Amino acid sequence: MTTADATAPVSTWAPLRSPLYRALWIAQLVSNLGTWMQTVGAQWLLVAEPNAATLVSLVQTAITLPVMLLSIPSGVLADLLDRRNLLLAAQSAMALLAAVLTVATATGHTSPGVLLTLLFLLGCGQAMTAPAWQAIQPELVPRAQIPSAAALGSMSVNIGRAVGPAVAGVLVAASGPTLVFALNAASFVGIVAVLFLWRRPRTDRQLPSERPLAALQAGTRFIRAAPAIRRVLMRSLLFVAPASALWALLPVVAADQLGLSSSGYGLMLGALGLGAVAGAIGLGRLRRWLDPTARLAVAAVLFGAATLGTALLPVLWPVLVLLVFGGLAWLLAMSTLNATMQLLLPAWVRARGLAVYMLVFMGGQAVGSLVWGLVAGAVGVVATLVAVAALLGLCALSTLWLPIRHDPEALDLTPAAFWPEPQLVVEPDPEDGPVLVLSSYDVDPAERENFLAAMAFVGRSRQRTGAMEWRLYRDVGVLDRYVEAFVVRSWAEHMHQHQVRLTAQDRLREQEVRRFATGAEEITHLVAVQPR
Repeated sequence: MTTADATAPVSTWAPLRSPLYRALWIAQLVSNLGTWMQTVGAQWLLVAEPNAATLVSLVQTAITLPVMLLSIPSGVLADLLDRRNLLLAAQSAMALLAAVLTVATATGHTSPGVLLTLLFLLGCGQAMTAPAWQAIQPELVPRAQIPSAAALGSMSVNIGRAVGPAVAGVLVAASGPTLVFALNAASFVGIVAVLFLWRRPRTDRQLPSERPLAALQAGTRFIRAAPAIRRVLMRSLLFVAPASALWALLPVVAADQLGLSSSGYGLMLGALGLGAVAGAIGLGRLRRWLDPTARLAVAAVLFGAATLGTALLPVLWPVLVLLVFGGLAWLLAMSTLNATMQLLLPAWVRARGLAVYMLVFMGGQAVGSLVWGLVAGAVGVVATLVAVAALLGLCALSTLWLPIRHDPEALDLTPAAFWPEPQLVVEPDPEDGPVLVLSSYDVDPAERENFLAAMAFVGRSRQRTGAMEWRLYRDVGVLDRYVEAFVVRSWAEHMHQHQVRLTAQDRLREQEVRRFATGAEEITHLVAVQPR
């Protein structure tokens, strides 16, 4: 393989060569078509209601707000339970709820309250699905194809956005929303069938399963000790909080400012979706030209321009052109953020980390939709969207001092159990603890600064993998000796550190420390006891 071949970005289409990934992707695409058709039907039901701007924005809020309530618990469950079974249960429940919405609408019982309640419950199903769905992607494709898989996932959503609303607009105009609700209920059949037929390999557990609360705490510690991941979360919020305004207020712009019917509104959503599909097709080239931070800056500028044009232009066709670029920007931001998160997360905490990302991204969209709907009700839609475009410009500028990691693919997060097993004369119970681990290092005085810099990375590694506390001490009784001390909640969690949570990247950090230490490392394990 030539150097050029080795460094060239993987084709966007590469994951589709896997039969399992291809089947799941097609099933997800059909489900996304149904979801976007449902959204158009739900929003159009409310356009004629009093306070339409607020009620329409509440549709997005009802769908995405459950993420704020359930994404973290669902992320914990997706790391502890069989992800296939969790997905099957959630998708089946969503199919049932969609059928109830269809029947309620057909019988004339879909008041705004009923509609928003059912959409909220469907959003709960989506919140339970999202972390597990994202977390199985590295099981389906090689690590090098993760950015392409993220782009294809966004493409699936946006093909649904491009085609679903246009079809739904025609169907709603012809026969009302009942039919699109029924089609959405049927769209879950494919994804349930593929998940049912998937024979996911079982993993034999040699350690006791983590308890939910302990798993939640471990995930929280991981995020706190991972600056690169925290930066991705910040950039997600800076983009989605203002960008959510265009999605929330677009039906009001279509109806009130452009005088369009439901089919015209579907055309506007279709333009956004078409741009996203075009962006996914060209993503490989964009990845070659731009690093992740630059892609986010371009996305904010383009989406801001689309928002400004939608607010100010009175003619449909130039708005559609700008919305195509807006859809490209949305895909660029979503795929960059999603792929970066997946590449930064090791397998043992992947669903929990992605759940936090979904909480920030979709929760920001939910709260943003509500806030911008209320602001538009107070000061008008045009003024609101102009202000949002300015905020997106500031979001692009902020990448100059708040960049994200430019090379997440370079990290090797392969599980690596390289710590020596403790030499025990007493076998602790799994729940015994806390556990204090002490490691001593004799350091050449000339390498002191290098050693301390390397230990800073090791300290974050300890905290990411389970340490509640970590400190480095200097032994004043022995010349040039340093003692590392960290505390883990229980013996079981420390064994998870040993056997499950460490990665090849952690091993590289520890090898760097040993370059600057002389002699053998001494390790002591202490388990807390209660004095009688």
